Parts: sequence; structure tokens; C-alpha cells
Amino acid sequence: MRGSISNRRLFEPRSLRDALRMLRDEGPLVPMAGCTDLYVSLNFGTLKDTRFLNLWRLDALRKIETRGAGVSIGALATHTNIMRSALVGKRLPMLAAACREIGGVQIQNRGTLGGNVANASPAGDTLPVLAAADAVVVLASAGGIRRVPFTAFYTGYRRSVMRPDELIVAFDIPAVHGRQWFRKVGTRAAQAISKVVMAACDDDRPRIAVGSVGPTVVRLPRTEAALASGASIADARRTLVDEITPIDDLRSTAEYRRRVAANLLARCLTEFGMS
Repeated sequence: MRGSISNRRLFEPRSLRDALRMLRDEGPLVPMAGCTDLYVSLNFGTLKDTRFLNLWRLDALRKIETRGAGVSIGALATHTNIMRSALVGKRLPMLAAACREIGGVQIQNRGTLGGNVANASPAGDTLPVLAAADAVVVLASAGGIRRVPFTAFYTGYRRSVMRPDELIVAFDIPAVHGRQWFRKVGTRAAQAISKVVMAACDDDRPRIAVGSVGPTVVRLPRTEAALASGASIADARRTLVDEITPIDDLRSTAEYRRRVAANLLARCLTEFGMS
């Protein structure tokens, strides 16, 4: 049964300050922007929320700019904005690669980086990149700004530390000086939810993050430590398999995900020139 819109109310802020005031005074409200997931739930009649905050017109949240040697990306930057950004292409090419794997052109034009993160799916394609890059989530409320390391943002399956009166406004990503790597494995090259998705970089130390192998996107500290101490690819694969906790579901089996994640790690390390 399709969801009715007759009982729903839409709030239209004219600025970020206006949006934060509405969250404080009119909440709880559900933030919405590209709506690539929200409209699916509405169409299937599974969306129970009735009061929404439309952020799409807040162009100030689309900025992609330098922050020191790193990059700051506004929460409303679309996947297309990110793919077309020369700054991202130069400083964080693994994020541009991830955005190219998200849906088709229509989804890339509407879907936002903030929405992908707020949706909190462990299969989100950009999430391993942000985890591996040591990104910081910038949260805003009427009371001020809060900065949360991306690796501390999620508390469980589709749960995060973000409060109902807060919005994700940006992501601050420090400089990544080493090589970067991203791969997604799904039933198709695009327009498919990932079975396993991995991002890695070998900056001052190996940093590896994987999606679809647990209730949240995960960094692999044991695998990273093994590599930093000189472990072989074979030893690193074994450590990774012990470190992740995938499940069986409609899209894949836990055993398949373990094998694929280990194979992706081996390919990444080979391309990085490790043995």
C-alpha cells in the first residue's frame, strides 16, 4: 500500500539557522534532502513519520572547499558534485570513486553525502571512505557545533550519536598523503546494494574500512596493526577474516562476504606494492 501524504507536514527553512531553530522548536522533525531513500519508504507505505524538514534549498551546505591541507565537504553536496569536484579528485579520489558506484545518474544527482551517512546503512558506499580517511562529522544544533570522529559516529545498526535537534552540516577530512583505494562488490557495477565495500589508504599507517560485514561500517584496527608490523598478505587476510562479523541475508552469505573481503584486501595490498 502506497503511503498517503495527506497527513504530512513539510517545514521549509530559508537558512541553516532557520532549520536549526525549527528542529529545536518544532521537533521532532525528519530532515530530508535528496530523498532517494525516504521516497522509497513513502512509496511502499512503510514511512511512519509525518513531519519533515526540507533542507534541499540550503545551498550553503553544498560547498566543497579546502580546509588546511584537507577538504571540507558540505552535507548537501551531491554525489555528482563530488565526482565533478577537481579538489576531491586531487585530494580524495577514493571518495569520487565511491560516488560513481552509487545508483544511476538520477540518484547521483539527488543523493547527498550527508544523506548517505545519516541513512546509516552498513552498505553505504561512501562510508568506508570516510572511515578510512579519518573524517570528522560536523554536527550543528541551535546550541552550537559539535565535531565527532567518523569512527565514533555510529553506535549500532542504523543508529548514531546524532541528537534529534542536530543536523549533519559538513565533513572535515584531513590530508591523505599516501595511496588510496576503493572497491565495491555487488550484483551489478552500479544500482545495486553492496555485498562488500572496502576503502583503504597507506598514509602514515595502513587504514582499512569495510562495509556490509557488520551492523555498521568498520575500521579494522587488528588488520591495520598487523600490516604496520610487517605482516604478509596471507597473514593480513587471516586477521581480517577473524576481525569482521558478517551475517547471512538475502543478498549474500557470511562466508561469501568473508572470502570476498579477504580477496579485496589482497588485491588492495598487491596494488599498493606490498607482499
